[in-house]
Amino acid sequence: MDRADLLALGRERYLPVYRPRELILERGQGARLWDSDGRDYVDFGAGIAVCSLGHCDPELVAALQEQAGKLWHTSNVFYSEPPLRLADELVVASRFAERVFLCNSGTEANEAAIKLVRKWASAQGRAPDRRVILSFRGSFHGRTLAAVTATAQPKYQEGYEPLPGGFRYTGFNDLEAVEQAMAAGDVAAILVEPVQGEGGVMPAAPGFLAGLRALCDAHGALLVLDEIQCGMGRTGSLFAHWQDEATPDIVTLAKALGGGFPIGAMLAGPQVAQAMQFGAHGTTFGGNPLAAAVARVALRRLASDGIAANVRRQERAIRDGLDAINRDLDLFAEVRGRGLMLGAVLKPEHAGQASAILDAAADHGLLLLQAGPDVLRFVPALNIGDDEVADGLARLRAALEVLFVR
Repeated sequence: MDRADLLALGRERYLPVYRPRELILERGQGARLWDSDGRDYVDFGAGIAVCSLGHCDPELVAALQEQAGKLWHTSNVFYSEPPLRLADELVVASRFAERVFLCNSGTEANEAAIKLVRKWASAQGRAPDRRVILSFRGSFHGRTLAAVTATAQPKYQEGYEPLPGGFRYTGFNDLEAVEQAMAAGDVAAILVEPVQGEGGVMPAAPGFLAGLRALCDAHGALLVLDEIQCGMGRTGSLFAHWQDEATPDIVTLAKALGGGFPIGAMLAGPQVAQAMQFGAHGTTFGGNPLAAAVARVALRRLASDGIAANVRRQERAIRDGLDAINRDLDLFAEVRGRGLMLGAVLKPEHAGQASAILDAAADHGLLLLQAGPDVLRFVPALNIGDDEVADGLARLRAALEVLFVR
């Protein structure tokens, strides 16, 4: 099929919940992609912060191919070595966890965390109306009914009512508001992203996570950290919360952990590691040998000093490049975020134009994301090279000049 036929097929056969760009991506290598017409793109989106080591990384490909020749799937009725080894390696790497639940996605990891909180609260003798989970406006925790209810953004919830009960929302980076929201003593857990992704690439303020930890301790609640987008090296440390000196009870992971192969994980600390017993939760495909074999390699690589150093260097390069663009075009109110999870916030006079900028960037051979209508989101591969960063920034400048230079 040619490009036009494939695009027509997508419009006809996909449930219309997506609005993909009008191009057919065919192959990738590192931080570059090529479409069906042979045109190349610098990839600053990495499959929404998923392709942490770029496209077709040789070590990940080798791990997948080797495991594919041995065993694909057993279900969790049986043991196999790759998921067992991955669980152990995650526990050791985490510095807090005792046990791991492996699944297929970030949403599933958060769903498991929500259920674990409720099971733990039930075992503590808390009545159902005292098992509230507190989350934050601007958050994003997934698309299943419970996860989307935890997501404190009405646009993701509209039309799915009645939503599950037991969730409460408050202001991000506002400890006083959190304390007020917990005053009734019915909060069983706080669920928070150390850096909000879909909410505009908004980092936790210094001391915020530590303050949440203290409030959880004071109120007998759990601290659950959603590191699905910001974890696994993206902010410059393997776990984002290491920079905040706040020990969690539960952490959820996905995206970068599989380097592009679907996997999720929920890590449980000592307070909750025994709260779910036989039959309390499960998954048919979760932690399958293929995903676990790839994730073991990805985890080892993402935990390396070399990746951390590259994240710091390329963060500086992207910030410097955006500053240079801004000196000439005066488009951004600020650039915020951590590591290679950065958001360029458009000035009020350009609010709502992020989508148009993404279209122009694609026309100039750059794949970029947005986080809301006024934030350009930069989440490239964590091993992206100097040449790709420079090329991507040059393509971005060219696209912006077409839109904003008269």
